[in-house]
Amino acid sequence: MTDTVAEAPGDANRRRAGGRGRRWGLLGCGVALTAPAALLVVRLTGLDAGTPLAMPMVLFPWTTVVGVLVLLLIAAVPVLRSRWALAGVAALVIAHAVLLAPRFLPDGRQVPAHAVELRVATVNTNGGAADAQAVVKLVRTERIDVLAVQQMPPGGVEALDRAGLDALLPYQELRPEYDSSIYSRLPLTAAGPTRADTAWPQTVAEVAVGGRHVQFMAVHTYYPLGSPERWTRDMAALASLAGHAGPDTVFLGDFNASLDHAPMRDLLAAGLTDTHAELGHGWAPTWPVGHALVPPVVQLDHVLHGPGLAGVSVSERAVPGTDHRAVVAVLALLPEKDRQQGR
Repeated sequence: MTDTVAEAPGDANRRRAGGRGRRWGLLGCGVALTAPAALLVVRLTGLDAGTPLAMPMVLFPWTTVVGVLVLLLIAAVPVLRSRWALAGVAALVIAHAVLLAPRFLPDGRQVPAHAVELRVATVNTNGGAADAQAVVKLVRTERIDVLAVQQMPPGGVEALDRAGLDALLPYQELRPEYDSSIYSRLPLTAAGPTRADTAWPQTVAEVAVGGRHVQFMAVHTYYPLGSPERWTRDMAALASLAGHAGPDTVFLGDFNASLDHAPMRDLLAAGLTDTHAELGHGWAPTWPVGHALVPPVVQLDHVLHGPGLAGVSVSERAVPGTDHRAVVAVLALLPEKDRQQGR
């Protein structure tokens, strides 16, 4: 004869409640992982090109953080602990990490000590609202050689002149009607607007330095929120220009794109290097700025260069009046042998 002990009603209720809590907890984790999983699919397939998915794609790095938090939660809370759940979330986090890691790992290229350097900067002036005195101070403090500006109307040009920018950067290719201009400490040649299929012409100019001619393009593309198709065509046009450009080329400005956008990756594949990623500065949000409740969350402003140059340093600077951070970079001109190694 076997004795059995009846389960107390309270124990049964607690077990059922625990089961419901586990199910609801795992369901909540699944809901939280919807965005990281969906954006991973978009990132791997390039579905953001020409579609409204370009907008949420800028949040890809942030959703990686969500995945890590969910992984830690499942591992730490006994009622949620599940071998399959842990494995699935870990796989998702690892996939994100593999895609993001390269931009946090400097390429380690050694720049020769005697290499000629160019100090460049780009700033979106927010329709001329940027503080002109602050822009001039930035140029003076950082000893900028070439400055690209975007969204600067004729009134903004005049404000910069009054603030003294023409004394620091006297050579200018001003195209306010085309939304981008170039200022330089060195004489400009081959300057003017491009004829590429972009929403508005991009401004280009060449600078002679170190016995070579470095071509600069002040970039401002259309924005995905207005028309993802137009933005994608702009980026494709830039990729075509980059593919035909020489090694001594610099594209800098407001690309309205992050490194996770497929059109940006196509542009880089055409022969350009992102200076932030090259130097391991993978987290450098430049927009939006000046909002009390929303910090900068995405990098839209970039300095890209061809294989004839290498990044020495890169940083972001706040400029009052504009919703973009300025980007300042030092680029070195590589000798031929080092240039070949960098391809």
